[in-house]
Amino acid sequence: MFFVSVLRYALCILVPLSFLLSSYLYLYPVFHLCAFPAPEDPPKSAFLNTLRQHTLFSQNSSKIAPFRLLTLGDPQLEGDSSIPDAEAATFPNFSKFRRDALLLDGTKHNPLQRLRHSLHDLIDFCLDDIPKALEVYRKRLDHIGNDYYLGHIYRTLHWWTDPTHVTVLGDLVGSQWIDDDEFGHRGWRYWNRVFRGGIRVSEEVASQPAEDFQNTIILGDDAEAWKKRIINVAGNHDIGYAGDLSQERMARFTRVFGKANYELRFQLPVNSTPATNTSRKATLEGGDDNEVDGEEEKPVPELRVVVLNDMNLDTPAGSTELQDETYNFLNQIITTSHDVTRPAHFTLLLTHIPMYKKDGICVDGPFFDFFDGEFSNGVKEQNHLSADASKGFLEGIYGMSGDSWAPGHGFGRNGVVLNGHDHEGCDVYHYINQSATPERYWQAAPWAEAESGRYDDEAGVVGLREITVRSMMGDFGGNAGLLSLWFDEETWDWRFEFVNCKLGTQHIWWVVHILDLITFGVGIAYAGFVLAPKRLEKKENGTVHIPKINGNLDAPGAGKKSLRRKNSRAAMIGGSPSPNGSIVSRS
Repeated sequence: MFFVSVLRYALCILVPLSFLLSSYLYLYPVFHLCAFPAPEDPPKSAFLNTLRQHTLFSQNSSKIAPFRLLTLGDPQLEGDSSIPDAEAATFPNFSKFRRDALLLDGTKHNPLQRLRHSLHDLIDFCLDDIPKALEVYRKRLDHIGNDYYLGHIYRTLHWWTDPTHVTVLGDLVGSQWIDDDEFGHRGWRYWNRVFRGGIRVSEEVASQPAEDFQNTIILGDDAEAWKKRIINVAGNHDIGYAGDLSQERMARFTRVFGKANYELRFQLPVNSTPATNTSRKATLEGGDDNEVDGEEEKPVPELRVVVLNDMNLDTPAGSTELQDETYNFLNQIITTSHDVTRPAHFTLLLTHIPMYKKDGICVDGPFFDFFDGEFSNGVKEQNHLSADASKGFLEGIYGMSGDSWAPGHGFGRNGVVLNGHDHEGCDVYHYINQSATPERYWQAAPWAEAESGRYDDEAGVVGLREITVRSMMGDFGGNAGLLSLWFDEETWDWRFEFVNCKLGTQHIWWVVHILDLITFGVGIAYAGFVLAPKRLEKKENGTVHIPKINGNLDAPGAGKKSLRRKNSRAAMIGGSPSPNGSIVSRS
């Protein structure tokens, strides 16, 4: 059969193609050699160690960072508010046709007017409602596919890389202007499609800064729960910029996604034996220590994660109360920080809007826009924080200074800043040269340039790395950041590395699944055409055909009635029937 041959040849092409593309989609971290950076290991070794955890070979636990943060930026879940003419899906012109044709609204028309209005409604239904409704359903299907595309990134990387913690760096939904019902629906999609199985950080875990902080967590404790927790950061599309940020928007964000301002503290238990005199010099240069008979006790390694809402750091603000709350939290973070001279301490700041930098360093340059005549003329849009707000991060949270006479010689605290907002992503080194004259000011350079120029090794140069994670949206390639943080016992300080892992555009997800469906459908059709004739033939072979002989059925018992007649006849004439049915006389 020609059609069966076509299906067979189609399967010969579709099955290998579907297998290869599906393998890439569901194993893309393997194809891209994605893995959390390992302590003191090249990327290839880190990948091989990750590969071992999915095989029968045991992995080297000493080469696994104790803190592995899966970072995702700007998913921006869209909804009906982003669809033009979403009401077209209810077919309003068809409803109007029913009202006009049946006079349901009480309007009285003569038959000619009634016919004219009804025909006009039907034309609008065919030419207006149907095309718009098809576009609405197409967009809704696109939203569903986008949810599962984003969820595929999260689940695949979560399975392959085995992070200890996960964060989403703002813009969880696509607009701050949506109503509460739509916000709740997008929140449901966020937790049940995109991050299915994830949970928000509860209020009991999300702590506020305090001098006698009591909620320090041992890194590695409650590991399974932390793998499920999603550290959500508030973005402008979640709560608005400083101008339109309101109590209502902040309340619904907190209800669905968790607090906007809090901190987490982790301690890492290590074999902290007292240091010898040879390592004492480095510790003394780092700051305070406890000396006991020529030896010192090393401080416990500590990681401080600060989740900060920086949407209303700049002015004017529509709600001064919310701005005061943010600044009070920021001041508490600064005043409760360890001394800048304390070693073995690392501060990880998670926020949304990037710090200030000159135009040309990142894709997004400095930009501010303000409301005119509403929302207290507050901030309407911004690409970066202001230079003053950025300086508050560097000199406040991290304690850095352009003055070499400042505590710790102005080098401040060890750490890194992670944020989103700029969908293209960026990796920047903020620094200040203490020896610059006549004026010292903060500058920024691409991290690749700073690393190759060894800015951080120059005398008198103080700096901090800021990583803007590229968006996980399909239009930007479906990205995710992998941050590894580990403790170096030789230098008695924290070290970190960051890499990016990219899936590709959302069209890859659609093409693979559509191709898989086509392959499945062709396979079912081929199986049906091949098996149906065989079943019919088997049925025909199983039918019992009973031939007829001389008009009688050739079957057991078919001649019994005739034989009985002959026996009775033989008895009457005194003979007996022969074996062939004839009568034999007794004489």
